[in-house]
Amino acid sequence: MRPALVLALLALAGCGAEERPRAERPPFTPASEGRSGPGAPAGRYLTARVLAPTTLRAAPGGRPLHRIGTRTEFGSRRVLAVTRRRAGWLRVIASERPNGREGWIPARRARLGGTDLSLHVDRSARRLTLRRDDRAVRSFPVAVGRPGTETPTGRFAVTDKLHPDGPGSPYGCCALALSGHQTKLIRGWPGGDRLAIHATPQEETVGRAASLGCMRAREHDIRRLMRTVPVGTPVFVRA
Repeated sequence: MRPALVLALLALAGCGAEERPRAERPPFTPASEGRSGPGAPAGRYLTARVLAPTTLRAAPGGRPLHRIGTRTEFGSRRVLAVTRRRAGWLRVIASERPNGREGWIPARRARLGGTDLSLHVDRSARRLTLRRDDRAVRSFPVAVGRPGTETPTGRFAVTDKLHPDGPGSPYGCCALALSGHQTKLIRGWPGGDRLAIHATPQEETVGRAASLGCMRAREHDIRRLMRTVPVGTPVFVRA
């Protein structure tokens, strides 16, 4: 396994189902990105595709926080959710930042887009709803974090659409990697802290509080999301 792939997998390893964590996972392949042409942004929620390496800053023109490139650690095009615009700057949700903390990038370094879709997870109901504007399009049960490793609440965004390359993956057929982080890692966990919405071979856990923080769903529901939801889509998780 190539070192770059190992690092990418460990970044998403905070989702595992095992009582005893394992250090390695099957590698991922980014889903097809499709074509992305120029045009005016459309949609309720703005997104920004990063066109050139840039610096994520604490405020417009402010203190530098992180250097980000045009691709994620999984190899996907980097598309960020935009939460505010200000005179040549964009406030964005990036996985390099802690939960609830955003950063700013120069607007000239990105191409604006948009989507009317959003994902809403009700942790207590253990249910995910796909919305278009304010209308529910699809709703299905998910597993959420178990006591002690509860799924974090707040606003996140889809960063990657991934397919595991090998059989027997704990992520099933596919996964939507999120910008958010699990802040309640179990002791001795060797992997990373990134959250995801993914399929699972343990479908009996769907609808229960059973994971280390990620949201698990049945394969047909995740495949539908993979076809429907673009990278940059906002994800809202409530208690």
